[in-house]
Amino acid sequence: MRPTSTALHTDFYQITMAASYYDNGYNGQATFSLFSHDVPSCRGYLVNAGLEYCLDYLRDFHFTAEEIDYLRSLNRFQPEFLDYLAKIRFTGDVWAAPEGSVFFAGEPVLEVTAPLIEAQLVETYLINTINLHSTLASKAARCYQAAQGRTCVDFSLRRTMGLDAGFAAARSSAITGFTGTSNVAAAMALDMTPVGTMAHAFVEAIGDEEESFRCFAKTFPDHTVLLVDTYDSEEGIHRAVHVAKELAKQGHTMIGVRLDSGDLVKMSRRARAILDDAGLPEAKVVVSGSLDEMRIAELAEAKADIDMLGIGTKMGSSADQPYIDLAYKLVLYDGRPTLKLSTGKVTWASAKQLWRSYGPNGVISGDELCLREEQRNGKAILGQVMKDGKDYGPRETWREARDRFMSELATLPRQCLDLRNPQPIQLSVSPALQQVQARARAAALGNGHN
Repeated sequence: MRPTSTALHTDFYQITMAASYYDNGYNGQATFSLFSHDVPSCRGYLVNAGLEYCLDYLRDFHFTAEEIDYLRSLNRFQPEFLDYLAKIRFTGDVWAAPEGSVFFAGEPVLEVTAPLIEAQLVETYLINTINLHSTLASKAARCYQAAQGRTCVDFSLRRTMGLDAGFAAARSSAITGFTGTSNVAAAMALDMTPVGTMAHAFVEAIGDEEESFRCFAKTFPDHTVLLVDTYDSEEGIHRAVHVAKELAKQGHTMIGVRLDSGDLVKMSRRARAILDDAGLPEAKVVVSGSLDEMRIAELAEAKADIDMLGIGTKMGSSADQPYIDLAYKLVLYDGRPTLKLSTGKVTWASAKQLWRSYGPNGVISGDELCLREEQRNGKAILGQVMKDGKDYGPRETWREARDRFMSELATLPRQCLDLRNPQPIQLSVSPALQQVQARARAAALGNGHN
């Protein structure tokens, strides 16, 4: 399963602007910058994800004959413009931060340079895709961080906002350290192992709890995780032990038991004690049910005896912060730096690069926004990923993105990692970019000329 799109998956004003650009002869080279206006107060950092799907979209960008016919039926567009759209393809360049990298307010994660109409038409899809994947990756990252080394798996599919969001949750959480997903289509597409065993309905349908465990173990003797809280959790654990001992006599090992409700601290400890007393120290205690990073942190602080966390609704919907305030703004047109001066939404002019510096301990000491051509100390974050509408260099896999995230997580300052009162890094701006900004501002206000 892969998210798909066509050129008509856009806001209508993208097409009306394109029509007016075409009618008035404005189609010079334009650079747009995609960035977040801020970092939400409940986040200390954001995680970039979704780039792969943006590149797929740009590579395959076109209007179908059916879409052109639909636009014609609106009686809003000149035939010459529709003929132009029928042939349009994305021919531009893209610079981007790699997936799995962390970013902060004002930092471009993607910059597009292309003829103005092409660059304008792709805005909606790029924002939509980066917003979804990065929002979910940023939430999943906090869950992984709170788990303190315990295994995390994605249980969110039934509560995500549609199938594309379910796929994004599986992929984004895998990038940020989750080891499995209940989403079978995503597991197939991502070459992951699907996870999950039974629901309460299985126990209810058979009626006898221990017999239901026995039936499941008979079918999956080497993949048995038993859901023990349908009726009484402690009794359910004892019944799971009976079945585990039967499996052992047959040469098989029960993987573990799952708790989905109740006092997870108390019952996880009780489950561990019962399993250990029964000679099953290898059996795992799995918990699920309304988990997010704050609840996971509470369980960890209370020393709950948990091996694995099934994390669903609140991660897959990023319940506390379901969006990132992303913007895609024109910063350069036909060689002229451009900017927006709206109160609270001022943008930085021109094509840019982000340089990240590190202290002697390897922790990020600062991010500096610069002109694209500037050379500064540290590491340049944006790299070219598309040239003339084609991939520029090999694509990275989600596993490479995961490795990058793990490396980047280790570089974040302590204040970024605080779950309850996170403080993101504040961006600095190079003197050269500030000079370009001042000239662009003066020109925009009519006080000078570029």
